[in-house]
Amino acid sequence: MLISLSEIMNTKDKVEQIFAPIEMEKFIFDGESYEFAWKDPVSLTITNLGNKELLIEGSVKLSLIIFCSRCLKKLEYSMDIDLCKEIDFKRTEEERAEDLDEANYIIGYNLDVDILIKGEIIIALPMRLLCSDDCKGICMHCGTNLNEGSCDCDNTVLDPRMSAIRDIFNNFKEV
Repeated sequence: MLISLSEIMNTKDKVEQIFAPIEMEKFIFDGESYEFAWKDPVSLTITNLGNKELLIEGSVKLSLIIFCSRCLKKLEYSMDIDLCKEIDFKRTEEERAEDLDEANYIIGYNLDVDILIKGEIIIALPMRLLCSDDCKGICMHCGTNLNEGSCDCDNTVLDPRMSAIRDIFNNFKEV
């Protein structure tokens, strides 16, 4: 959703409260697509600080469907996102992008809420998410979920540096 900031910029000390829906259907990051389990509208407070500066404060609650890093079980990951951004319109878009590391969520005098929230979700995402602390994962050979049962696969992990010696013993073993 695009929010026009030009009216707020024209009135000194103006404060605008906006509830903006998140319009993206899926969150796409790093080649992965995550569905939303639910998402509340973004509550934004935009304040004109004067001297062509804006303060954007906001919060949103949402939940993504993410897979366990070990066993690939579907999980619901809830997030409470709070944000506070100060935008200086005296600077060019390139200067603002360099200084604030923003992903161009300000386009001219418009605020793109989806791009703003996408950046905040990226920051809030965990590196790894597990269904439980004692998750056993899946079998490397047959793909069985080891949390639900065991398999009969040989799970002996051999050191690849010893493969030459193993070959010698396999070729010259006595029958």
